[in-house]
Amino acid sequence: MISLKKVLITASIIISSSLIIIESSHAYPGMQPSQKTVSQTGLDKITILPQPFPIAQVDFSQLNDEKIDFEAFKGKVVVINMWATWCPPCVRELPALDRLANKINPEQYVLLPISIDVQGKEIVQPFLDSIGLTAFESYFDPMQNLRAVFPLDTIPATFILNPQGELVAYVRSYVDWDSEDAIDFLSQFNSSLDKSK
Repeated sequence: MISLKKVLITASIIISSSLIIIESSHAYPGMQPSQKTVSQTGLDKITILPQPFPIAQVDFSQLNDEKIDFEAFKGKVVVINMWATWCPPCVRELPALDRLANKINPEQYVLLPISIDVQGKEIVQPFLDSIGLTAFESYFDPMQNLRAVFPLDTIPATFILNPQGELVAYVRSYVDWDSEDAIDFLSQFNSSLDKSK
């Protein structure tokens, strides 16, 4: 007769192994954390890739329903924030993202909040209005096409692209974008701009 303790230990090992397999299936090659972090702020959760990682171009939608992809933003550091109205940490992060969008230099940076709400703009725009973010510009991926590029099993999630359109950093949790270090943190990715232009 197997004891309850042995059954629980075995179940724990199986669950732990499954979690490791699930997590590793979403990893990019070279997505190991580097030693470079900004301490004492939410920015210390951001993983910087050892080398830039090329990503596929996948369409998402603008407010006018036109399709767009990340190619349109090459030449700038792109801060992509995946969110949804039903995600409390996402909603908590939105006001700080809005303030960040107003602080960054639009010639060097672009903030791309992308909602994965299934109803798309029909639910997102009224929701943004209801929380006082009427000028907050969101994009939409109701079919989660970007899942082909980014793991979307955890949101909020932020993915940072360098001016060449390559993935250079990511975080899969809430970040305090009101941090005094946020602009300085993002500025390190401008160093990869092509100086020959």
